[in-house]
Amino acid sequence: MSFSIYDNYDYLFKVLLIGDSNSGKSCVLNRYTDDVFTDNYFSTIGVDFKIRTTEIDSKRIKLQIWDTAGQERFRVITSAYYRGAHGIIIVFDVTNKESFNNLNLWLDEISKYSHENVNKIVVGNKNDLFEKRQISYTEAKEYCESLNLIYIETSAKLATNVELLFNTLSHELINNSHFVSQNKKLGKDKDKNNINLNNKNLMLNENNNNCVC
Repeated sequence: MSFSIYDNYDYLFKVLLIGDSNSGKSCVLNRYTDDVFTDNYFSTIGVDFKIRTTEIDSKRIKLQIWDTAGQERFRVITSAYYRGAHGIIIVFDVTNKESFNNLNLWLDEISKYSHENVNKIVVGNKNDLFEKRQISYTEAKEYCESLNLIYIETSAKLATNVELLFNTLSHELINNSHFVSQNKKLGKDKDKNNINLNNKNLMLNENNNNCVC
């Protein structure tokens, strides 16, 4: 069940989508927030931003989801968005071994820029492309288990496990006592048209819920 972005909520969490360019981060995000998919996405320039409010364990959870560019030239821009993140989804393309090999680099960035208690999930996207697959489920699962990380495979195209991904992360977040103790809030936003994040006011475009800063 989803709600308007201006509804009451019990918890507010900032979530980042990171990973190599063309791993399908924007497709996963748009499938989750708008239930749409297109093959014609261009690489994200800088940072994109969407909101979805959902219900987990009878609690309304508002997720501010930031889709960060995977290109090296945008790393300086996107590194600032790690600060204040409660959850981070690291996406790789199961048909691209290099994107899997680069997971260590992304995890190093998380260690460098984000809070030590941030919740992390690794996602192998494009699992519908069976014949092009380069990374097996077992290989990715064992890698994540060695680092005590949750691993989920998705297909943004077929909507496979996309809801499961964000529901799993939401469960992890509301069970993270460090963030919940700082975060819990009841009632409407003081200013429904602005969200304060990292001491920056970001005006929301009411037509598409994207940041128009």
